[in-house]
Formats: sequence, structure tokens, C-alpha cells
Amino acid sequence: MDIKDLKLIVKMITETDITEFELENGEEKIRLRRGTAAPQQIYAPQPVQQMMAPAAAAVQVSVEPVVAVDEGTAVPSPIVGTFYRSPAPDAPPYAEVGQVVEKGQILCIVEAMKLMNEIEAEFRCKIVKICKENAQPVEFGESLFIVEQL
Repeated sequence: MDIKDLKLIVKMITETDITEFELENGEEKIRLRRGTAAPQQIYAPQPVQQMMAPAAAAVQVSVEPVVAVDEGTAVPSPIVGTFYRSPAPDAPPYAEVGQVVEKGQILCIVEAMKLMNEIEAEFRCKIVKICKENAQPVEFGESLFIVEQL
């Protein structure tokens, strides 16, 4: 599914009284649910992301599957935004190549519409590659890290 299509669906959800929307097309499955839950992210192997909609309602997006590559598993960006490796310009990065991270540990931040979305490890893994440079724009589904599950 194209990011433009996803944006149109999110806009439709936020501008109407629809509270839940689900679409299954081949290997892609998208479920949007509108509610008042606090924003939360869970990524790989079944990335789930919630972001605040313009009307301050939460929108949940699920994308499957995680992309497997030669060196390991890709951790995709759940949203369009700006990739940040650390919480502040003068702070150390959350993750480095070769580092072993635990499930739930923050890998990076993707900023979208002034919201800082912390991307967490879904499982214990080793960072094989960091695919983006700090402060670089990222697209939905674009690889942020390549990891090796431990």
C-alpha cells in the first residue's frame, strides 16, 4: 500500500465518525482504530504504531510482515518523519552497531508532527546496521536498522 493511500484512509477516519477500519490485501493488513488510548509503539515482527490525529484521537496502524534481509531483520519506520539516533543533539545514541539490545529498549526516535515516537526493540537482538543518518527524513516502511535476533 502506498503512503498516499494510507494518509487518505487516516484522514477519512479522523474526519468522520468511523471508529475502526480494517483492510487486507494480499500480504498487507492494515487496521485503524480510533480511541483515546495513550500513544505507544511496538515494532517487529508485527509493528504497531499509534500517533495522535489532528482531533487528539489515537490512530493505530499495523503493518505486516517484517522484511527479512541477508544480514538479519529490518526494523521499518512505522511513520513518515525524521530519524533521530539520540534524545538530544549532545546525548549519546540509543544504539550502536554491534550493540546487543534487550526487548523494549529504545533504538531511536522518529519525529512526526512535533511528536517524538520512540522506536523500541520487539525482541533481544544485535544491531547489525544503522540504515539512516541522524536527522534524516524517513518514509513509512523504510528500514531504520538491520538486526540479528538473539
